Amino acid sequence: MNNSISDKDKKDWENFLSKKEKLQNKDINTSKYKTTKIKTCDLHGYSLNQANQKVKDLILKSYENGVSKLIIVTGKGIHSQNDKDPFVSKDLGILKYSVPEFINNSKELLDLILEIKDAKTEDGGSGAFYIFLKKLTK
Repeated sequence: MNNSISDKDKKDWENFLSKKEKLQNKDINTSKYKTTKIKTCDLHGYSLNQANQKVKDLILKSYENGVSKLIIVTGKGIHSQNDKDPFVSKDLGILKYSVPEFINNSKELLDLILEIKDAKTEDGGSGAFYIFLKKLTK
């Protein structure tokens, strides 16, 4: 092994220092959310009451188990039977809008949630959403 530093290495090092360039610290995770545990719940085929109860139970259990991200798949509502009820909009899927509304109207659930966001295409796009949970406080 050669213990001496070459002239080229010295010159490269001086160049680096003169530019005041910053190196990214790869040991620091700059992600806003550390998603070590993720759970997915598909609500296709659930009634509105069943879906709301399922989501409530999932949020409570996931918070207790240290899950940090939930992917809730509601579907886009294109196959719903809304046209049979004259009091329901034919353009809106039942679960797509009512499940997030149910969550937003529950102080118990909102106290456990950091943020609710639309899902990326690979996770369901407009037929799904994310729930980022707070860390369990002991």
